[in-house]
Amino acid sequence: MTSRPTPCRSAIPVRGSLSGTLGRHGLERHDGRLAHVIRLATFVEVDDTVADPGQMSVSVRHEAVLMNGGRVLLLADRGWSASGPPNIWEVTSVEEITVTARVVVGPDEPFGGRSQKDMEADHWASLAVVLRCQGVDADAVELGRLPHDVVLGEQLLTRIGHQPGSGVQP
Repeated sequence: MTSRPTPCRSAIPVRGSLSGTLGRHGLERHDGRLAHVIRLATFVEVDDTVADPGQMSVSVRHEAVLMNGGRVLLLADRGWSASGPPNIWEVTSVEEITVTARVVVGPDEPFGGRSQKDMEADHWASLAVVLRCQGVDADAVELGRLPHDVVLGEQLLTRIGHQPGSGVQP
């Protein structure tokens, strides 16, 4: 469920040198200004210890990719599980996983009389707060317009019958 933006738990000081907090996190550009978000990336990987051919469990990590190449973690508590035929991994497509990954990282579906527009606004505002708490100046509306890549991990690719390192990035 998407929640309203909350203030940062601890302020991250903005400093002008690379030795400051921002430099340590890779958020500062070479000219001393803050880097900005250029795209979103969702990384999907197998999330189980035993390969049960009838069970699928994956974890999802959602990040903002910065202009300077740095990344900021947005969501790490996402994923899904499914059960099905004994060969569920083999009958699940890259496209199905990609679509589900995008749904899992939001925005959520409307509930309690809220509109889809409300849900999207809250979602992007929440992510903008996360970025600001990490020292990245972010606009909620602009975040919603960014390209969004879904990258499948090597274990997941192996399970669905693709060669690891094949570069599948829908």
